[in-house]
Amino acid sequence: MSISQSLQKLKDSLKASDRMPVVFLGHGSPMNAIEDNAYSRSWAELGRNLPRPQAILVVSAHWMTRGSTLVNVSRAPKTIHDFYGFPPELFAQQYPAPGAPEVAAEVVSLLASHHAEGDETWGLDHGAWSVLKFLYPEADVPVFQLSIDMRADLPHHVEIGRALAELRHRGVLILGSGNVVHNLRAVRWGGGPAHDWAEEFDTLFADRLAEGDIAALSNRPKLGKLLQMAHPSLDHYLPALTVAGASDDKDRLLFMNDAIDLGSVSMRSFIYY
Repeated sequence: MSISQSLQKLKDSLKASDRMPVVFLGHGSPMNAIEDNAYSRSWAELGRNLPRPQAILVVSAHWMTRGSTLVNVSRAPKTIHDFYGFPPELFAQQYPAPGAPEVAAEVVSLLASHHAEGDETWGLDHGAWSVLKFLYPEADVPVFQLSIDMRADLPHHVEIGRALAELRHRGVLILGSGNVVHNLRAVRWGGGPAHDWAEEFDTLFADRLAEGDIAALSNRPKLGKLLQMAHPSLDHYLPALTVAGASDDKDRLLFMNDAIDLGSVSMRSFIYY
């Protein structure tokens, strides 16, 4: 089944649903934000097939905190260009979506046991706007970000997702943005095949997710060296766990973009609906 057919099936199934899907997108290189490629086209097509949310909560790999979970409560989140060495066109990108301070304040309360705090200093980093500009190009849906606590172990991030799951019944789209495999030290900039360990972890992740075995995906000792090779730093992995945590046994699972870019960056994306 093609991506177009899968997304149409998703759209048809959501017509009878009273809750929002949860989405994880592998965002890859910032250049995807200004390129017309298979990834950006798939994000645009996904946006045309998703129901319109009341607000969007983004868990991005690029907002890392330590010992706390921050929730951006600003009314007009700024566009953050958190990269360097890229062309001026990328730095010129803006995503002027309004914030969702009332919903964000509720999320602070919802995550009180996870040391959540409101924050007005952040905005929308490229993990958020580089995909949102294709999903909702008019930037007219309120959006806010949730940070990832790098001190917390993997199950904590699954629990965050479970706590957020009730937002699905209130018109909030939970969107995770990272990569299932992300090892920039092993990138093959000139192109080339995926590393064996990258393919192995990507396949392991997909298989366990399809089985509903989220516990296995959040078991750091069991994942062992393979996890360390796929993620020298866990920042791009944690949003995937939060999205998985927001799913339940009523959901169906759809995969998108199951390719490995630059040898060591998985673009695998998935949707629970």
